[in-house]
Amino acid sequence: MNRRTFLSTAAVGAATLWVRPPNVFSFLQENSLTLTREQMEEFLLTAEIIDSEEIPIGITRAQRATLSDGVLRHDAQIQSIDEYHSSFTAANGVRELNFKDTYKFNITAYLLDKILNLHMIPVSVDRKVRGKNSAVTWWIDDVLMSESARLKQGIPSPDPNSWNCQMYIVRAFDQLIYNTDRNLNNLMITKDWKIWMIDHTRAFRMMTSLRTPGDLVKCDRYLLAGLRRLTQTDLEDRLQPYLTSMEIRGLLGRRDRIVELFEKAAAASGEPAVLYDYLPRA
Repeated sequence: MNRRTFLSTAAVGAATLWVRPPNVFSFLQENSLTLTREQMEEFLLTAEIIDSEEIPIGITRAQRATLSDGVLRHDAQIQSIDEYHSSFTAANGVRELNFKDTYKFNITAYLLDKILNLHMIPVSVDRKVRGKNSAVTWWIDDVLMSESARLKQGIPSPDPNSWNCQMYIVRAFDQLIYNTDRNLNNLMITKDWKIWMIDHTRAFRMMTSLRTPGDLVKCDRYLLAGLRRLTQTDLEDRLQPYLTSMEIRGLLGRRDRIVELFEKAAAASGEPAVLYDYLPRA
């Protein structure tokens, strides 16, 4: 699979992945299959929006749009939600203070993915659309299924080791960003069985504690090294347009706890029982 794929963040709460009828799909051109993330960013920032429609699932009223720069034609998801409540009670009855549900966190998750070099979050940029600042995100065309659909159908991964390695990364990333809305419909699987994480509008809380530390069992060595390298100065330079200082401090506090947890586990059980090599080195 190439890096020119994109996942919609609009599958929140849906049992199946919504698919636009085939006759109006925007397919990739053969000569554009090697775009870098930076080239995708430029396309999403500058290409003309020639068509859009509301995605009929999820609660954020996201749009699926077709963009064209005169050479390339590709789809993107546009999400403009930007809500803050001093107190909010979710559908499951859990009350949260200083609640945010914002497009900004989709962009932040992508930027953090770039810092850590994971390539598991779709390219997302900040662009004004119809007068609203929005996250405009690359649409993945080769989705095989969501994790929800995989489990419901009882389909095993063809490579259990690769699958487990990816899932450990997903769990570590979700603890790092304090993701309060990870569900099985926003983990997408492409035809090569690569996992993509989508929909991070309810993440990046200010807490320094881990949400579910029991999810952390193993960690990729390259990811752990990347977590150790994170600094407040670097994160402020690269994320502060979308995160407050308190949110950055919360992220770094959770980073400290993740690193400490895996270091203690490796010391107690031996590195081979806790750390593994999966992510490619930059």
